[in-house]
Amino acid sequence: MSHTILVVEDEVDIASIVISYLQAAGYSTEHFSEGSGVVEWVKEHSPSLILLDLMLPGQDGMDICRAIRTFSDVPIIITTAKVEEIDRLIGLESGADDYVCKPYSPRELTARVKANLRRTDRQVSTSNQLVLNQDNRVSYQANSVELTTVEYNLLKLLYSQPNRIFSRDQIIRSVYVDYREVSDRTVDSHIRNLRKKLKGLELDNELVRSIYGAGYKFEPIDL
Repeated sequence: MSHTILVVEDEVDIASIVISYLQAAGYSTEHFSEGSGVVEWVKEHSPSLILLDLMLPGQDGMDICRAIRTFSDVPIIITTAKVEEIDRLIGLESGADDYVCKPYSPRELTARVKANLRRTDRQVSTSNQLVLNQDNRVSYQANSVELTTVEYNLLKLLYSQPNRIFSRDQIIRSVYVDYREVSDRTVDSHIRNLRKKLKGLELDNELVRSIYGAGYKFEPIDL
């Protein structure tokens, strides 16, 4: 599986070294030198892992971490010069998966990336488990289907809380980058496309159900 690592780091020299190590390890990379726009980019592109500095121009890294956790469980490794225990605890409680203090070895950081991705990649299909992979693919037993980024994020939102009914407005605000330009019809169209693709998993029941006048929900697989 090809992994894309998002590096959010305002110190250009540090970012350049980290990116070189990551690319040498076989990963694709994207880089932001400030916090502005990061959350929207993550919604649109679903990276495999995020290296996130805390002290950033534009938007604070802690706020970015909290915002991402409202719609994604992508692994986040915080990289920062803040070394106090309270800072590490706040970072982890904000949803980060790991915490690396500066100055750090780029080799060790790459090893941390690999370790976190291994944990993510272990989400392989078991006999009665639906699996949402990081590359926008959904698997069940021997079958898998490829979704668009929007379809994948739609399913991921519903899947995160089975049987909870999400209104169209909640879906629009959670899934779409510029929700002001999205209508209820757009959501319905993407849901229809998502359902068609999920039929490729050859399940007996409909995973995404429409609740008249209320919205949509994810219904767990009947075992």
